[in-house]
Amino acid sequence: MQVRHILQIKGRDIIGVADSATLAEAARALAEHHIGVLVIQDSGGALAGIFSERDLVRAVAEDGPLALSRSIAHYMSRQVTTCRESDLAEELLEVMTNGRFRHVPVLDERHRLVGMISIGDVVKTRIAETETEAHYLRDYISAAI
Repeated sequence: MQVRHILQIKGRDIIGVADSATLAEAARALAEHHIGVLVIQDSGGALAGIFSERDLVRAVAEDGPLALSRSIAHYMSRQVTTCRESDLAEELLEVMTNGRFRHVPVLDERHRLVGMISIGDVVKTRIAETETEAHYLRDYISAAI
């Protein structure tokens, strides 16, 4: 299954903040939306980085309460692995597992941000595919007997 099919099922909503936002604003956005990562966009709306709950914990551990008043640009992950809508879920799962990250921004063919995929989205899709395949195999075996 391609990433575009996962986005069709889960939606293409992207929650993000500007790179000028403070860490406190980012923490509020994460909590308000019940999500684990924010897309960080520059003034032109382009992908500048991502900021995860892990980044938040590291920032507070590093700088204490002072971190909350600093710019998210200081703490965000700038080296972002992205995927394309045409990528296969199986391949993306491997990339996420090997890279030890749980969220990947999705870009279209024009390199525009069009969604966010989590490892949970990919695993849920793979489980559904496996269950469907098992159902068809059971039907096939039952018909052959």
